[in-house]
Amino acid sequence: MMQHVQKRWLGYMLVIIGASFWGVGGTVSQWLFQYANINVGWFVAVRLIISGLLLIGIAFFTQGSKVFLIWRDKRAALQIIIFGIVGMLAVQFTFMSSISHGNAAVATLLQYLGPIFMIIYLVMTKVTTFGRKEAIAVILALVGSFLLLTNGNIENLQVPKAAIIWGLLSAVALAFYTIYPVNLLARWGSLNVVGWAMFIGGIALSFMHPPWVIDLSSWTLETHLFFWFAIIFGTMLAFWFYIDSLNYLFPHETGLLGTIEPLMALVTSVVWLHIGFGAWQFVGVVCIIMMVVVLSVMKK
Repeated sequence: MMQHVQKRWLGYMLVIIGASFWGVGGTVSQWLFQYANINVGWFVAVRLIISGLLLIGIAFFTQGSKVFLIWRDKRAALQIIIFGIVGMLAVQFTFMSSISHGNAAVATLLQYLGPIFMIIYLVMTKVTTFGRKEAIAVILALVGSFLLLTNGNIENLQVPKAAIIWGLLSAVALAFYTIYPVNLLARWGSLNVVGWAMFIGGIALSFMHPPWVIDLSSWTLETHLFFWFAIIFGTMLAFWFYIDSLNYLFPHETGLLGTIEPLMALVTSVVWLHIGFGAWQFVGVVCIIMMVVVLSVMKK
């Protein structure tokens, strides 16, 4: 019994730390874009390649040569390539673009609208029906988004339009990212699938933004530290801890505690980068987080 309790607490710590790293990593990325003038495309390419290689390395350390077996299955290989480019690369690039045009807090919250696009897809494909739970989630998402972006005044957007567009595209990409690899994850495991997807997405983007083309002469010690924090802590460790928590907790518990991510992004953006947030915007934040709670607690 005591061992079970200890494992549960380990799960809680892993998901809380992982989600916190994600949230802080977004704010650190915002600093890199807005204060160190790092190119978004270059950053995403390098971030995906390095994080992907690290996750593949962890998978190799724990599973051995099995990590390469996925490439012997032609169908799985094609699926991982599609997921890497249309899923992983798309969700990372759109999310980071939203941060660069706006701020990490709003970008994270807009991406959290992904489940709404998932509901729309699942209802249209008749996988599920549009019931009370879905209606409550959609209403919370719409009200929350309106307040977040306007602070209650429809004639006064609080966020640049480019940040909103990229943020909504990020939510759509997140929906695809969540739905598409279900069978891949079940058969090959999350470390394998996400590690290879990150690496493939980074390689694909490298054709447009070569990682080796960068001028480091203007980088300060602060820039170097934040850059590696965003990759090691904000990407690789964040994902690893979050996924590993599923070994000790139920998925809905991990999903609920994962809402720490937007809260951390919000707090660090306001306190550290001094991003202005109105009272009604905070109400919008609560609505969006409540949407996640509704979908997690009431999930059939």
